[in-house]
Amino acid sequence: MAREESDGRPALPATGWAVLGLLSFGEELSGYDLKKWADYSLRFIYWSPSFSQIYGELKRLESVGYVASRQVAQETGSRDKRVYTITDEGMDAVRTWARTAPVDPPVLKHNPMMRLWLGHLLEAEQARDVLERHRAYAETMREQAEADARDSAGEPAWRYPQLMLRWAERYYAAERDLADGMLKDLRELGGPGGEQAE
Repeated sequence: MAREESDGRPALPATGWAVLGLLSFGEELSGYDLKKWADYSLRFIYWSPSFSQIYGELKRLESVGYVASRQVAQETGSRDKRVYTITDEGMDAVRTWARTAPVDPPVLKHNPMMRLWLGHLLEAEQARDVLERHRAYAETMREQAEADARDSAGEPAWRYPQLMLRWAERYYAAERDLADGMLKDLRELGGPGGEQAE
């Protein structure tokens, strides 16, 4: 028997709400489209679900009446594809979730900082390398968020996702700047990767 929320609605995992949320913008989307849209936006703030997660959630959402699907013939002559739309019940559920879900604090799992925490176990230059690679990653993500926000400009349905993309741009800029600060701290500290190491 499926778990239920206190108001009797089916309980969904975060992936289910993410998929339902992607459909709430009103487009009829295939699983491939949903993955593309998740890569375009959700990956900056949560994660990008795999195809298997997306299709698993679509099956669950359809079984509880939150989405409907139909087969659509492809223009290219390849096999038909299944597309999904949110139902009125699904829209009501995701609206209720967006309005009433607890504002849980984000869970920080910062692998580069975990590695640096264990700096006493690293060889010379490894700590610096970890920070430099993290800095490069953060700057790449900042540039991608900036480009995605720019590309979504003028799309009325994407006003709020665009705000989130601007937040992501600032977040990754801060991560880049924090890495720069940690590289400076490392030089002053000495030890693995620091210029003052003996």
